[in-house]
Amino acid sequence: MTWSLYLSYLVFALIIAALPGPDTMVVLKNALSGGARGGLFTCAGIALGNFVQATAVGLGLGTLIVQVRPLFEGVRWAGVAYLCWLGFQALRGARRGDYETVGALERRRASGLRRFREGFLSNITNPKVIAFYLSVLPQFLDPATTGAGDALLLAYTVLVVGTVWQLMLLAVVRQVSGWLSRRRVRRTMDALTGTALIGFGIGLAVE
Repeated sequence: MTWSLYLSYLVFALIIAALPGPDTMVVLKNALSGGARGGLFTCAGIALGNFVQATAVGLGLGTLIVQVRPLFEGVRWAGVAYLCWLGFQALRGARRGDYETVGALERRRASGLRRFREGFLSNITNPKVIAFYLSVLPQFLDPATTGAGDALLLAYTVLVVGTVWQLMLLAVVRQVSGWLSRRRVRRTMDALTGTALIGFGIGLAVE
């Protein structure tokens, strides 16, 4: 693994992280409803899920998961159901729009563990993460000269870059929290994130 090759991969990882995906939508959803604290717990859950999947691929277990179709399909449909459920929750909040009373009650009831769990499950039930690693990493690794350490380095790079990107997103959300707290803006954001999450769920279903 040379520095020039790694830097090329790092640029690629930055581009991938910046593309909106299910993880980004879940972070936004929980940052809107739970503030910075809710967003941070969600990021931590996503990071753990990504760590598990990256480690599986780096150690050669990712191929096994993809090849065992019942296991892969089970994870995929669990991901479809979970993303659609999260999207439905966001759409229900947008339709209801009673943020002053419901939002305060939700903040009290929604523990950090729940936000963490939502982030973890949204990532770990998305087999497209493993499929991404399996399709991209071989393009930067030579089986004759590289080993598991190099594969883990590349996989964990995506994890770190993705986490940093989500934290930057949270910082932006915090800066504009006053504007986002307006009822019309909040309803629009909930509608957009909910629709996006259901769209990602449908996209995962038809893959």
